Amino acid sequence: MPHTILLRLPSSPEQETEWLSIDAAGIPTARQRGPLSLAAAVARNARLIALAPASEIMLAQPELPPGSGAKIARAVPFALEEQLTEDIDQLSFALGRRRADGRTPVAVVARALLQSWLDELSGAGLEPTAIYPDVALMPQNPSQTVLWLEHARLAVRRPGALPFAVELTPLAEALVVAGVIPDPLAESADADSARGSALLYLTREDWVRVKEEFEPLARHFESLKVQLLADGPLPWLARELASTDAVNLLQGEYARATDYGERFRRWRTAALLGGALFATHIGAEALEMHRANREIRELDAQIGAVFSQAMPSEPVREPRAQMQSRLDRIRRSGPGPAYFLHTLQTLSGALAAVPTTRIDALSYHEQSLELKVTARGLNELSQLAQLMGKQGLTAEIQSSMPLAGGVEARLRVQSATPRTHR
Repeated sequence: MPHTILLRLPSSPEQETEWLSIDAAGIPTARQRGPLSLAAAVARNARLIALAPASEIMLAQPELPPGSGAKIARAVPFALEEQLTEDIDQLSFALGRRRADGRTPVAVVARALLQSWLDELSGAGLEPTAIYPDVALMPQNPSQTVLWLEHARLAVRRPGALPFAVELTPLAEALVVAGVIPDPLAESADADSARGSALLYLTREDWVRVKEEFEPLARHFESLKVQLLADGPLPWLARELASTDAVNLLQGEYARATDYGERFRRWRTAALLGGALFATHIGAEALEMHRANREIRELDAQIGAVFSQAMPSEPVREPRAQMQSRLDRIRRSGPGPAYFLHTLQTLSGALAAVPTTRIDALSYHEQSLELKVTARGLNELSQLAQLMGKQGLTAEIQSSMPLAGGVEARLRVQSATPRTHR
């Protein structure tokens, strides 16, 4: 998550802009003052939230008809017409989330003023994601009225109510107008009556300025606690930023458009890495497929070579199917592999008894086993034939040729009794 810049728009041209940097964990890191150009340098790649002076914004909580979107937005000016003194066409209306009691928070600001804030920020290269009334970040207290005094402005937030601000001096008159203390000139007013508990937040400089003025007013409160803002009000307001339900003024035509270029720049590195990873994966898969195809071609060549050796007179078309067809014909036309295996088993037993005899070549065709053997003499070949005859086979010597230290002969081994073809 990017860090956040909380920036207060000055209420008058002679005031400096103040901003606070907040890290991704929500912890304030640095508070600065200066021109907007300096703020723009700090706010690069950060989420910018601006706080506007509440004295320029009207906050209300009207009861609006059920609905959402454009329908309810059109009803807002009529629900507030008794509180508005300006032409509604010159005003911008922003809505918050509907409360449990059915009321909806609304912020009203002059369109020209809102546009001037945006132009000023844009001119410095700043684009806020939200603009809130500054008093909207005042903390709520369920049992006490929260007061915020800054120069000549008094902000008030009662339990369960919207905050508001009045600019008036002296302080006693501001408290009366805000309804915090009773009006001493009212006939029904009791000057000594307490009006509940309050928390007063202000800077040390403001407290020094109003301390003597405030002391005689303390009797109007059941209890009054003063909290000095040593670092100014901005860090104090920032505490409520993560949980605020403040109304964002940037709605409707002022809503921030999606900046796809900025999003791409923010995610460009991750996108490039992801693309490189995907290209590597595709390349590896292509290489693997190329290797597999090469192995298949080599196997096909080997199968073709074996087929040509086994069936030299038959053209190679589909070796596997052709070999399977030939095997099926062999099984249907003779005793099948059982006879061949029996002949080999008998031959193996006879050779074990005559270990000096060696088989040089072997072929099987039509229930007949053709052998090319080497022995030390004809007597060993005769012994081999006798052993196989005891197992129901005949071994006929077709030819023989003397060799150095032995004899080479060709034998034909077959069943002693002809078998009927199936």
